[in-house]
Amino acid sequence: MRVFVVGSQGQLGRTLAETAPAAIDVAGADLPELDISDRQLLQARFAVERPNFVVNAAAYTAVDKAESEPDVARRVNADGAGNVAHAAAEAGARVIHVSTDFVFDGTKGVPYCPDDAPAPLGVYGQTKLDGEVAVRGATDGDAVIIRTAWLYSRFGQNFVKTMLRLMGERDKLSVVSDQRGTPTWARSLAEVIWAAIDRNAPGGLYHWTDGGEASWYEFAEAIYREARSAGILDRDVTICPIPTADYPTPARRPAYSVLDCSATVDAMGVEQIDWASRLQQMLPEMRG
Repeated sequence: MRVFVVGSQGQLGRTLAETAPAAIDVAGADLPELDISDRQLLQARFAVERPNFVVNAAAYTAVDKAESEPDVARRVNADGAGNVAHAAAEAGARVIHVSTDFVFDGTKGVPYCPDDAPAPLGVYGQTKLDGEVAVRGATDGDAVIIRTAWLYSRFGQNFVKTMLRLMGERDKLSVVSDQRGTPTWARSLAEVIWAAIDRNAPGGLYHWTDGGEASWYEFAEAIYREARSAGILDRDVTICPIPTADYPTPARRPAYSVLDCSATVDAMGVEQIDWASRLQQMLPEMRG
């Protein structure tokens, strides 16, 4: 089995390489070597690689910056996603595409199911939704599209790494307390992707995050508590909850974007572990 990862140097791409089952041959590429806005380049690369599956882990994820760079976000998240799917289909490979909780507006108040109507609030969410549509169209619905949320790992830039840096620099932090979602370790998502490949999962929309829910403030509090316990942080920091209104950003964010993952648990035969346990498991990787 050969799997090609587009966006191989991002936090998910690197985690996929690190967690790949022994029986799977993993290849991948990222910018500047592989630009997903260039469909011909993708076609040529997949013709050489001859993958059985293509995982698209490439994305424009700068949520606020997308508001002032909509064309750039669209080129990657929508057009680029379609290019990857078209090129993979032409090469005879199945596609696994990663999307986001930001396709929802956060007004439902209970976890979102895959068939709930999307209603993105900003450019990032809209371009990711358009990417889903493009991927389905390019693969006649055969692609596995997995929406996830609040992804973190020891790789790249993410909330956990930002909080640890700020906690090492400041005595007091203010963190938004009225936006709720589910922190998700990239390893958890990688495990579900490998399960989907192993089972040759049917095409369609899936949701995957770790279990439970939290506000950004509660997530920050847990990072602080576990970092102190693990000896990663050796100083006292006060974390103050604030409303979204006190932390204005260019992009609006969903107030509640928890995803219902029950169908994915059944389809992939995976266990959904609580986010706090996953955070505790991951943080020792941050030592040094």
